[in-house]
Amino acid sequence: MVDEAGLARRLWIKFKHDSVFALYSPFFVSLASATLDSQTFRHFVSQDRHFLKAFALAYKMAEDCAGDDDDKVGIRALRKRVVLRLQLHDKLMQEWGLEVPDEGVSNDATTKYTDFLLATASGKVEGERVPGKIATPFEKTKLAAYTLAAVAPFIRLYAHISNEIQGILDPDDNGHIYKRWIDSFSSKDFEATALENEEMLDKLSIYLTGEELEILEKLYHQAMKLEVDFIFNSGLPIPQKDVVPLSRVHDFTDCHLTILCDFDLACTAFDSSAILAEIAIRTVPKTESHGSETQLVRLSSADLKSTWDILSTQYTEEFEQCVETIVTSEKVEGFRYEDLCKALEQLAEFERKANERVVQSGVLKGLSLEDIKRAGQALILQDGCRSFFQKTLKNENLKTDVHVLSYCWCSDLIASAFSSGDLNVLTVHSNELAYEELVTTGEIIKKLESPLEKLQAFNGILKGPCKSIEEEHKHLTVYIGGSVGDFLCLLQADIGIVIGSSSSLRKLGDHFGVSFVPLFSGLVKRQRNLAADEEGSCQWKPLSGTLYTVSSWAEIHAFILGT
Repeated sequence: MVDEAGLARRLWIKFKHDSVFALYSPFFVSLASATLDSQTFRHFVSQDRHFLKAFALAYKMAEDCAGDDDDKVGIRALRKRVVLRLQLHDKLMQEWGLEVPDEGVSNDATTKYTDFLLATASGKVEGERVPGKIATPFEKTKLAAYTLAAVAPFIRLYAHISNEIQGILDPDDNGHIYKRWIDSFSSKDFEATALENEEMLDKLSIYLTGEELEILEKLYHQAMKLEVDFIFNSGLPIPQKDVVPLSRVHDFTDCHLTILCDFDLACTAFDSSAILAEIAIRTVPKTESHGSETQLVRLSSADLKSTWDILSTQYTEEFEQCVETIVTSEKVEGFRYEDLCKALEQLAEFERKANERVVQSGVLKGLSLEDIKRAGQALILQDGCRSFFQKTLKNENLKTDVHVLSYCWCSDLIASAFSSGDLNVLTVHSNELAYEELVTTGEIIKKLESPLEKLQAFNGILKGPCKSIEEEHKHLTVYIGGSVGDFLCLLQADIGIVIGSSSSLRKLGDHFGVSFVPLFSGLVKRQRNLAADEEGSCQWKPLSGTLYTVSSWAEIHAFILGT
């Protein structure tokens, strides 16, 4: 199937995760909550003039470089939009009900972007063989494409962020001090500007070589990173207390940040049982060729595949039936944690029986520890997962413990997946496979088979290093997961973050009064509550009945660590 998306669209999708860091910045969380200090906002807006002037000049240089008359007309239209917005800048501020800011001087973050943009437009492009000496008509057209690539993410980023904020605001609330600013950047007119810029970028880049497209991609990404940096360093500190990033706003002087996480489908894209099945099926011919005694009790490759399919189908069907049985009971009013715990006892028995069927089937016999570790090392984690843990553990301002709690049958697989990148300090809590001479016997050493056992492990982790009840409370706990097995841990953590889209988790949550709130929306609400709290406190607490949902590890990273 041919990818019909244009280059600009593909680049936005590829680097969209950077936009998350801008959205979760103290500036935009405060702006969305209408608690942003007005002086900070005025200074932020004062930088618009510098950006607009740089855009106008860059577009003029790009127009001069364009070889096609239609391209010149298109770029000239983009420049006219910028010039008009520059002329109407003060009027727009007044229409938005805001005091017109002094233009002042550009701050360092603004200057870094505008210098980068104008250097690009003048031909000083890193990676070009002869920087600044692009002279032929084709080379000039290429330079116009590079310039548009340095502008496109800036405009798209503002359109995206303003639409994200618009989506969580009450449309009937006209009291939001920054609503007109948000309306302006989420308008159809601003979206049209973004699209016209992207369409022109697509057109100008059609005849670029693979090497030139790589340079263009780097320029696009650099522009995105510089804009995110501007948002985080827009000149004036935000005077009010913030809720993000957690690592900076929470006092960790006498407190541990304890992060606990599921493995399957939270850290990984695939369930670990499927990975173990693939190892078993793939390695049958190898072990048969050695004629070992262990091989005599192994199933053939075809029988293994058939057995795995039967076990998998049976597990899925019975799990769904078990969940349906729970949710068909009378729905409770409000958040009822005790009732949820009691209901999940049914799942505990189901999981034990399912694991026993796996053992009895013999499908886990004959796997070598070497093959398991190799598969773990080759395992691709969810985008952003590994880098989040790496940066968390390297953060010198945090006292951080990281634990992985998983139903996975093989702790060696998990440990191997995290063995690179300084992540071998993660502590793994899961089931284990039994070995004889480094080959699995087919038995599972069962440690975590149910939500209740996961919760016991969770509580044991918090109590483990503590010498007193007082020390036990010096943890800020964050649990990250997305399966029903994580439910109790998610609720018992100070901050429960749901990654993924488990329909069973949502069904059970709805039945027992659990609220699922998008993390950004939840943070905006907490920022608003924090601003209204005279004591300036807004503590995270367990068993609130609220879980926060995310669609990527970038959101988790932005919330906890910032950029």
